[in-house]
Amino acid sequence: MTAQTDTTGPVTTVYKVSGMSCGHCEGAVSGEISQISGVSSVTAVASTGEVTVVSATPLDDEAVRVAVDEAGYELAGKA
Repeated sequence: MTAQTDTTGPVTTVYKVSGMSCGHCEGAVSGEISQISGVSSVTAVASTGEVTVVSATPLDDEAVRVAVDEAGYELAGKA
């Protein structure tokens, strides 16, 4: 019997978030999303409204929506 190894790498997903306008906004959104289990990095860019999330496995869109809502912004969907 051989052990199976997970050969898949991290998952990168780009989301659109409306309402971000500054560095504080980026930090608030990044901070909330980074608390989701499995997330290894979050990069939010207010000028484009895009948030790039790297996670161990695909994230539940509802969990991301709740995190963005907690930060005070609106998840517009995937980019």
